[in-house]
Amino acid sequence: MTRSITRELRIDASPEVVYEVISTPEHLREWWPDEADVKASPGSVGTVSFGADNVVPLTVVEADPPRRFSFRWAHPVDEAASAANSLLATFDLIPDGDGTLLRFAETGFDEAGRSDDEFKDHTSGWDYFLPRLTPYAARVAGA
Repeated sequence: MTRSITRELRIDASPEVVYEVISTPEHLREWWPDEADVKASPGSVGTVSFGADNVVPLTVVEADPPRRFSFRWAHPVDEAASAANSLLATFDLIPDGDGTLLRFAETGFDEAGRSDDEFKDHTSGWDYFLPRLTPYAARVAGA
């Protein structure tokens, strides 16, 4: 069995607004990391930070507004992201009436040889952070 994390959220905001919220540093900081330094273009390398001591590299894989944003992350700082050393986070945005259906997936735990503890940490992390995205994106849409 392949370990992966999948979630589906209905967000009261257009795919265009949700895409901005999941792909730009000023919005990412409001619901996910403490700090973000990333450009939403394929191949762009950046970081997300959780506290001062936990800076995590990431590399944008796909940036297809307003449909999909994906990145590889959690790889060694001195190595380029690959399937063998990183996790792949994908946000698919599907129009749903006047809102958006967000389909999230994080994969690569088995390919990158990640521990069950890391899988559990990421599962609980996304269970905490993704629900913060829904009200934040709705506020941005209403602003």
